[in-house]
Amino acid sequence: MLKGTRDGILKKVQPISIHGQVSWDVYFTDVEDSDGQIHVARVGPEAVSHNLEAGDRIQLEYLVGVVVKVTRVPPS
Repeated sequence: MLKGTRDGILKKVQPISIHGQVSWDVYFTDVEDSDGQIHVARVGPEAVSHNLEAGDRIQLEYLVGVVVKVTRVPPS
């Protein structure tokens, strides 16, 4: 996917520090297969909604195949 969005189910968010630079590993699955393969996206803290909890529905924004933003999808 060059540019677009994809929905997922959040499994967990884990901070990681590499040479003092903090990033977040976002673990998620596809909405249609919540027990399926777990994917991981590493993004900066500014690209992640701060009110995320495991089990939340999330939207991931992609640019050139890389996740650049993760936001919580409000329940309808």
